[in-house]
Amino acid sequence: MLMLRDSPDCEVMQAQWRVMEDALESGLCRSIGVINYCEGSLKCLLETAKVTPAINYYMLHVGMGPTAHGLRTFTESKGIKTFAYGAVGEPGPNPELLQTNPTVQRIAKAHQKSPAEISLRWVTQSGAAVSVRPTTDFGLGVSSCRDGAEDGGACEAGLKARVNSFGWSLSQKEMKELDALTSPDDNPTLFSSAGCPGAFGMPK
Repeated sequence: MLMLRDSPDCEVMQAQWRVMEDALESGLCRSIGVINYCEGSLKCLLETAKVTPAINYYMLHVGMGPTAHGLRTFTESKGIKTFAYGAVGEPGPNPELLQTNPTVQRIAKAHQKSPAEISLRWVTQSGAAVSVRPTTDFGLGVSSCRDGAEDGGACEAGLKARVNSFGWSLSQKEMKELDALTSPDDNPTLFSSAGCPGAFGMPK
């Protein structure tokens, strides 16, 4: 899959997407998608797109609501699937999700799972795909895989731990409780280019 980041310029996005479509038609990739596209960016792209993006890759975690402030509703209404990052926080692990949120803590205890596993399960059980980091020992520009690192240590052990979010389910009541949380909140396209509202400017 080839994935395209957004641009502040609508015409640039449309031109870039035509190149992506050409790559797809030429057999250079099996699918094409977008990264951090807010509703405005998607509307711009879809004005001229011949191929609808297969996925939109954006931030989604407990506390943002099941629709990610309406972005997921709009995205999926256009036949674009949600691929989520930041299930335990971004650009670093969110202490509220992993340590202090009473609802997440209670549900984790009931299932004998970690808060990270509950957070991941909420995303996947809602029908979205999710990307994961092998440890929660990370931050902006940092991704640590070493023996003794927080929650799982080296990458291999951490990835095995992430698999524990599969093979079991949250109850409908628990999903609704997690859906209803409004904290910790985030902008789903925080790391988009300047064309999306509230975007985070990456340090130079």
